[in-house]
Amino acid sequence: MTEPNDTSSSALRARFAASLGGGGQSQWVGAFSRVPREHFVPSFYQQDENGRWYEVSEGDPGYLEAVYSDTALTTQLGEHGIPTSSSSEPRLMLTMLDALDAEPGHRLFELGLGTGYNAALASSLLGSDNVVSVDVDPDLVRLARKRLERGRYRPYVFAGDGTEGCPDRAPYDRVIATAALRRIPPALLSQARAGAVVVAPIGFGVAKVTVSAGGEATGRFLPVPAFFMPRRRPVKSPDFAGLEAQSGRATSVRATDLLDRLRFPLSLALPGHRSCSWRDEAGEVSGVGLWTEDGSTATVHVSGRARQTGPRRLWDTVEELASVFPDGAPAREDFGLTVTPAGQRAWYRGPDGPSWVLDGS
Repeated sequence: MTEPNDTSSSALRARFAASLGGGGQSQWVGAFSRVPREHFVPSFYQQDENGRWYEVSEGDPGYLEAVYSDTALTTQLGEHGIPTSSSSEPRLMLTMLDALDAEPGHRLFELGLGTGYNAALASSLLGSDNVVSVDVDPDLVRLARKRLERGRYRPYVFAGDGTEGCPDRAPYDRVIATAALRRIPPALLSQARAGAVVVAPIGFGVAKVTVSAGGEATGRFLPVPAFFMPRRRPVKSPDFAGLEAQSGRATSVRATDLLDRLRFPLSLALPGHRSCSWRDEAGEVSGVGLWTEDGSTATVHVSGRARQTGPRRLWDTVEELASVFPDGAPAREDFGLTVTPAGQRAWYRGPDGPSWVLDGS
């Protein structure tokens, strides 16, 4: 009989899966209890109090407890110490898998193999022969394949551009993405059956849409926030120096609105934008910076003075959003998504409400 304080992998995994389920009836809880997460995260990175990354591996104190916590774990760092791959927060993984409404025998395409953990969970319920997963990084695919085979999971995994799907294995009953997207890739929609469900991170939220005939789809965003690794693409540096020469103009939008109440709608209106903040000696936010990959840049000081430069007038977009959402943060589930061959639009409260065209992938 397992003691309550048992810290073995199996005991931790059982408690972990039960806590994720929260007493609900999700069919995916069994998959979380069967699949050892440590097989897919043999090491990960954490930051110390100075922001320096250090590696935590099997055998290190607290390793298993961290693996079986509801925490996203950074598993790969780029040359400048920027995270490039992670094992997602398990509760968010469960929420997205639940949203698929998948059943054993459904064929699933996954964009973003990563560590292979999500593909293992899917294989555990749907059967390995019904799971296809892709990642842009060949090294990640090689490692994930080895880890999957350790658990006798053999989904079809390969290295490539996930936005192109895998037509040789189509059509798919379900599609899931575990990398941040700016819209649902059209190729994935064309490879999905009519009635298929697609669950994908768009901006800082997760959209769930149902595919209909003719390449159309519609649905809504889930109520949960989501901050997935962005797809790798070249980005120009922000032109903060160029803004210093400008006197700027007054704005009624608070600098901190970018960091909280407008954060989600801004991720739809300015796909792929990046932001930063400055703090004073007391630790309070003194200003916020905003930029996009074309070099467009904006800053706003807590005094209420904004500056912007570049081909896109970023602060104008912020002010437009503030006028749409004058009070409080809008709920993610009040946003929806409509897909037609002509394009994709995110909207608020209804297809005829305020909307934003989703460009790129």
